Formats: sequence, structure tokens, C-alpha cells
Amino acid sequence: MKKFHNIPTQTHGVAIKQERGQLTHDRLIATGFKMLEQTELQEISIAELTREAGYSVGAFYSRFRSKDEFFDALIAKHKETRTRTQIYLFATLPTDILVSELINNVVSYYWEHRKFWRAVLVRSVRDSEFWEPIRQHGHEFTSRFVERVKKEIGRNLTQEEESNIAFAFQVTLGTINATIINQPGPIFMGQKLFIEELIRVFQLVSNFDNLVKTGTRKRKA
Repeated sequence: MKKFHNIPTQTHGVAIKQERGQLTHDRLIATGFKMLEQTELQEISIAELTREAGYSVGAFYSRFRSKDEFFDALIAKHKETRTRTQIYLFATLPTDILVSELINNVVSYYWEHRKFWRAVLVRSVRDSEFWEPIRQHGHEFTSRFVERVKKEIGRNLTQEEESNIAFAFQVTLGTINATIINQPGPIFMGQKLFIEELIRVFQLVSNFDNLVKTGTRKRKA
């Protein structure tokens, strides 16, 4: 019977290549977001992107087949980042500042990434299926808020209470989207008053303060 000698598997080099490949991917994504703070997506060429990131055009095409695929990767990173942030905020924010800090965080993020988000909204107009995962991501945001409120008041919410919260999110995110697209005014997104008014609207529509106060009183009783 033929004996086979144990041949060590060379995996270290592969691991290094994979790690470098991921670093290149992440660097391109980070550079994309950074450039979108100043420039519209359609005005950024692949050559400019790779030069800014410190890589060759070939490095880009070895990871993304097209600019659209790269944009999809930006959206995936956006959803990952926002999900991680939401989970952290819901786990750590005290109830008395939950709404104000949450709205502040959301508005600040979308204002900072307004050119990226404008590109997302524009693409959604010409591709309805593209928007569906983003819509679902918004529903998950609402669900996390509902779960936090349920935990706070110690009971399930009624259908009306959940509907009020869902509509508060719809109004908030819809207002942000409309403002990024065409800045209708009279209050603009870069103003402090924009955040203050959105906080007020969210609290009124969701009935958050009364909901939490009533739930707290019943738990103490």
C-alpha cells in the first residue's frame, strides 16, 4: 500500500492576501464616502476614487465589476453602520433623552452623508426594486424603537400605538429625504431648528412622552 507523506498546507500566504484584499475593499469604501461629502456620485470617476484611496484602477475592478456594484457596496456599508448605531443607542440612551438624541443622530448622519443619500434617492426613482431593502431597513429601525418602548413600559403596544410610532418615523425620514432632494424650506437641514422641530414632531405624532409616563405610572402602581 502506497504511503502518502504529510504535506503541510500553505495557508499563511492566502490569509495575508485575503486580509490585504479586505483592507483594499474597506479603504475604497471609506474613500468613496469621504469623496461623497464634497462631490456628487456621478462626478466621481473610478480613476479619481482609486487615486485618492492610493490604489490602481485594476485594484478597483478586481473587487467591483462596475460603479453601480461599488455603489451597492456603499449602501451595504451604510445599512451595517446604521444598524450597529441604532442597536447601541437603544441599548444605552436614557428614556428622557431617547427621542432627542435619536433624532439628533439621524439628522446629523444624513446631513453629513447628504450627497451619498441623494444618490440613493435618485436611483430609487428609476429602480423601484432597489428601494425595497432600504425600506425594510427603515421598518427594522421602527421595530427596534417599538421594542425599546415595550421594554420601558412593561407591556405590548396597541395597534394604534404602534401605528403612531411608525408614522412618526415615516414623517421624520420622509422629511429628511425631501429636504436632501430639494431643500424646500422654510427650515433647512443644516439648521439647529430643523432638528428641534423634528424632535417636537416625532414626540407629538408618536405620543412618546404620554406613552412612557402612563406606562411608568402603571408599573409603579
